[in-house]
Amino acid sequence: MSKFKITVLPGDGIGVDVTREAVACIETIGKKFGHEFAFEEHLMGGCALDKVGVPLPDETLKAALASDAVLLGAVGGPQYDNNPPKLKPETGLLALRAGLGVFANLRPAFLHETLIDASPLKADIVRGTDLLIVRELMGGAYFGQPRELTDERGLNTMAYTVPEVERVARVAFEAARLRRKKLHSIDKANVLESSQLWRKTVVRLAAEYPDVELHHGYVDACAMQLVMRPTDYDVIVTENLFGDILSDEASVLTGSIGLLPSASIGGKVGLYEPIHGSAPDIAGKGIANPIGTIASAAMLLRYSCKLETEARLIEDAITATLKAGYGTPDLKGQPNRVTTAEMGDLIRKYIENN
Repeated sequence: MSKFKITVLPGDGIGVDVTREAVACIETIGKKFGHEFAFEEHLMGGCALDKVGVPLPDETLKAALASDAVLLGAVGGPQYDNNPPKLKPETGLLALRAGLGVFANLRPAFLHETLIDASPLKADIVRGTDLLIVRELMGGAYFGQPRELTDERGLNTMAYTVPEVERVARVAFEAARLRRKKLHSIDKANVLESSQLWRKTVVRLAAEYPDVELHHGYVDACAMQLVMRPTDYDVIVTENLFGDILSDEASVLTGSIGLLPSASIGGKVGLYEPIHGSAPDIAGKGIANPIGTIASAAMLLRYSCKLETEARLIEDAITATLKAGYGTPDLKGQPNRVTTAEMGDLIRKYIENN
């Protein structure tokens, strides 16, 4: 029997609703395959600010570092918008990533055929979309120093070193090898020195991956091409800020941001979370889409627990449930409307019976 310790950070808003369903799916996997999963829940984000005054308590980071993986719901809320930077929920997320040492964020965007009408793009453009964005997580403007905010000036620093680029590019090249062997490196090398270093480093590393077809592109052009020719892309690797924006854009292709998972890897412990926000306006109403978090749980099983068969079963369960016409309210084309909990139940029933 395999044993795993999972730190669960429901966070704020719908994070509580969706992590509940993901945890239940992992428990179902444990029962079916004979694995033992121990879950430990901790504060993170706005709820931590409300209870202990900081977005990432020391106890939470300590627990995360002592676990095999971390499952996160969502953080944030409008009541924290005017807080100073150190007291924003999102600052806790950045600190968690830094504490875990994760540097590569994997964000797949896959369009289920049954949801093709839910995409805002025409079917002949979006059909067959299946891409992976590898976003650098520990550098760039989000972490660069110096940074400051005064009444008259705001300053951020976008900086990268060769080792930072190398390690995330290597993750992307390896991912491309396992997919369609095509990698697009996205930068802004025509105006940014950090991007010039990025491109130079990726070109040099490409010599180690002669089987992978490497392309370069500017971030503005990529943003356009993602909505005009999304099937041209297989794996995209890019820096922190660009990856944040492009991955949210790519999420629209699939019909709902609630469908998409992410994995942050490369450090001591992997971090898994849906890419959507906390959506406090629908929290507790039973209408949030849990699929992004359940799919994140599948990535947790794949990358942190090395349970590929179990991960694929969860993904197959999601596909089968959508194909059967079930969907939360955000999936407007689905004929069978269900609640957050009902969607989780349907996915778990497939896992149990297959």
